[in-house]
Amino acid sequence: MTPLRWSLALACLAALAITSLFIGAVPVSLSGFLTDPDSQQVLIVSRLPRTLAALLAGAALAVTGQIMQILARNRFVEPMTAGAGQSAALGILIASVVFPASAIWAKMGVSALTTLIGSAGLLLLIRPLPPTQPLLVPLVALVYGGVIGAVVTFFAYQGDMMQFLGSWLTGELSGVLQGRYELLWGAAAAAGVTWLIADRITVLSLGENAARGLGLNVALVSGLGLAAISVTTAMVVVTLGAIPFVGLVIPNIIARRMGDNLRRALPVAALSGAGLVLVGDMLGRTLRAPFEIPVASLVGIAGAVVFLALLYSEPRRG
Repeated sequence: MTPLRWSLALACLAALAITSLFIGAVPVSLSGFLTDPDSQQVLIVSRLPRTLAALLAGAALAVTGQIMQILARNRFVEPMTAGAGQSAALGILIASVVFPASAIWAKMGVSALTTLIGSAGLLLLIRPLPPTQPLLVPLVALVYGGVIGAVVTFFAYQGDMMQFLGSWLTGELSGVLQGRYELLWGAAAAAGVTWLIADRITVLSLGENAARGLGLNVALVSGLGLAAISVTTAMVVVTLGAIPFVGLVIPNIIARRMGDNLRRALPVAALSGAGLVLVGDMLGRTLRAPFEIPVASLVGIAGAVVFLALLYSEPRRG
């Protein structure tokens, strides 16, 4: 992207973020923010954290979705639907049952561990699949995620925790307040670290044998990528719940436009993912105001439509 395009994109995102501050069940105006203490409290405690949460989660999910597709060598997978999101929910369930009084960071740690195991299990499961049949990978990933999701649902039902399970598997931002979203800064940081090894991850897209031939430590780079995916997914699920399709649609659009050079593509993916989740949350607050539609529902519908359009369109790079 040229500097002019970057400036325009950042200006649009900033305008959306400012607009988001004044959308909600409690009416707040600019004049009220300047003079009314209650309006200031609403903005600082609720609206600003909610806007930042949408931006951080969207950026992190888009980046880790692109990493996941490189590691899986397939454009039809993303963490939230390929077992990572379900594994994160399993980790939260285990922590809630075994350590019910544990702090949120402890639950996040257990969730990150189960997500790492689940993601590694998927990569091992799809390794033997023939590369000439790329549609087998997303099918196996969906079944794999479905099995883990079924296990989570079974134990949640046995433990009378179905209501909690719904909040983990359906991402929404209505409960985001100051002091309850800060884990997402860690998710964004974990996703941002992948930019430091973006060139090495790009080499992985050539295949493991070619990457080793070029002197790449495949195990180390893959491990770092999986760690970033696990930490990011766990933090997003713990804080907001699962938000699907962000890590699927955005990377596909970016790859068609910019290719597989992650050094260039990851910042654009982060910007696009942040905008997608923020717009979805803003629409969720306005379409049925004063009631809300979960951002996961709106992003899921939009993502499915866009992804189907991508499947039936010719790839174009420029």
